[in-house]
Amino acid sequence: MALATFGAGCFWGVEVAFRQVPGVSDAAVGYCGGTLENPTYQDVCTGTTGHAEVVEVEFDPDQVAFETLLDLFWKCHDPTTLNRQGPDVGTQYRSAIFFHSPEQQQVAEVSRAAAQERIPRPIATEITEASTFYRAEEYHQQYLEKRGLGSCHL
Repeated sequence: MALATFGAGCFWGVEVAFRQVPGVSDAAVGYCGGTLENPTYQDVCTGTTGHAEVVEVEFDPDQVAFETLLDLFWKCHDPTTLNRQGPDVGTQYRSAIFFHSPEQQQVAEVSRAAAQERIPRPIATEITEASTFYRAEEYHQQYLEKRGLGSCHL
């Protein structure tokens, strides 16, 4: 199994999208890229911890390629808005790919360049080495599914 970590705004809808991909065994929402250990949702919402709301995807690379996950990442949010997705504003909603290996970094950079050729506005997505993933509070896990919702506002 392998891991991929994506920040694409509010993590609830992104989690739903990745859970539906064949070859993905799990997707968990949480926080990555910040400085505070064990942040809570309230901490992250202050915008002072440096964390992004992310989805950590566990997948079988023999069943689904990292490139396929990247294709979904580009489709499930607007990568051209800096620190914003729809009505959600703040650094925690930034577009980010947190890579887990040099190979993922290279593939992500190639994918971003290809996406930029299709998207007329400049892409704001950061590509950063994955730091510690902090799993979000249990009430955030599968939030939309628990409420019978298939997507959120985006």
